[in-house]
Amino acid sequence: MRITLTHTPLWAALVPLAAYLVILGCLHLRRRPVAVSGQVDAVLLAAAVSGLVIAGPLALLQPAAGASALTAVALLVGFVLVVAFAMLAARPRVVVYNIGLDQLRPIVSQLVVSLDPSARWAGETAALPARGLQLHLDDRGPARTVSIIAAGGRTSAEAWSEFSRRLRPAVRTVRVRPSPWAYAFAGCGVALAGAAAWLAAVGS
Repeated sequence: MRITLTHTPLWAALVPLAAYLVILGCLHLRRRPVAVSGQVDAVLLAAAVSGLVIAGPLALLQPAAGASALTAVALLVGFVLVVAFAMLAARPRVVVYNIGLDQLRPIVSQLVVSLDPSARWAGETAALPARGLQLHLDDRGPARTVSIIAAGGRTSAEAWSEFSRRLRPAVRTVRVRPSPWAYAFAGCGVALAGAAAWLAAVGS
């Protein structure tokens, strides 16, 4: 049985990216911020580019490795393993969509104090010495997305788990305006979906 990744149509490669951009647009249209774990964010991004990876680098590698079904499966598994290793190597983080740093920091400050009254701030980094946890707020500027990253050499898994669990309902108590980026993300997603539909129609 032969499975050739080189025959992956371009329209199929564009569909996951289009869906990802539409999802981002919907998240930025919400009146409440949305917090997701770094693992979920990484999986969504990997899924978004998976079609392009299959139609691009993996399709280029397959002729040298052979066109058998086993080779195609091995290349796909290799891509999944690269994503998995990248997730394991990354520091724990929570990504909060459609919120500015000025709105998120007071929420994080309240959570930090409730977890460790002796907590202290240095710039955008909070240290919780009693819980063995340091947090850094990484603002993505006009994109209205903030990542909260576990900093420091050693991070208490229990303290991080409790912080991230309590953060999700806390951010939902804040009302925000729809981000201008929502229309850009959604528009690009719809445009890519339209291009994919046109390519599929032409190819058939």
